Amino acid sequence: MRSIYEQALGADFQKLHPRIQKRFGFCSQDRTASIGHGVMQLIWYNKLAALPLFIGTLRHIMFPQGGVNIPFSIENYAYVDAFGRETVTWIRKFKFPRTIRHFDATMVYSGEREVIVDYLGNKQHLAVDLDVAVSTKGGIRIISGEQRFYEGWLQFRFPRLFTGRAEVNEWYDDEERCYKISVDVRNPILGQIFRYEGSFQASFVNSGHEAIPIGIRPLREEKRE
Repeated sequence: MRSIYEQALGADFQKLHPRIQKRFGFCSQDRTASIGHGVMQLIWYNKLAALPLFIGTLRHIMFPQGGVNIPFSIENYAYVDAFGRETVTWIRKFKFPRTIRHFDATMVYSGEREVIVDYLGNKQHLAVDLDVAVSTKGGIRIISGEQRFYEGWLQFRFPRLFTGRAEVNEWYDDEERCYKISVDVRNPILGQIFRYEGSFQASFVNSGHEAIPIGIRPLREEKRE
């Protein structure tokens, strides 16, 4: 079985740096997880967007807090969810001086639409289509597209003016021998609303459905993509 990122990239997956291929190339059958630890050199947010970012903290979707040299971790586990979909977690924790902020997501590959769907937060209420491509130096670039909200009977698409367009870049720096990541979120009205950039080391550990720690999987799973 191919990873969801290899399914999305097709033959272009082989253009990724070998270290990036390793980070994005495993699936549930491999019983492998990627655990990263590092430092965010910068985390910044637009104070005009503080209220929606604060609401997001309740469901582990971004947060209204910034700083420099913030320790962080990232946990990527691959598993099959309750609907039989290959799933990869993105559990990010940022250790500020007085609190730990979370930014959680789970990604699945939609075979019907041939696109990766990113469920933001710990309850999968917000589904975002992702465009995945190879960037310079064999890095991977992920850009968010249409966003949909699901909860109970309620479902709707967010108008573009009320959403943030996120661009995520991850690459491996051969000179510094570490992974690097940058995230930039912009809104058509407010401009840049959230960003961070940092570096980390990643280790690969044995995993499996029964070995995924508590708190990694979302509190609920959404079938609608």
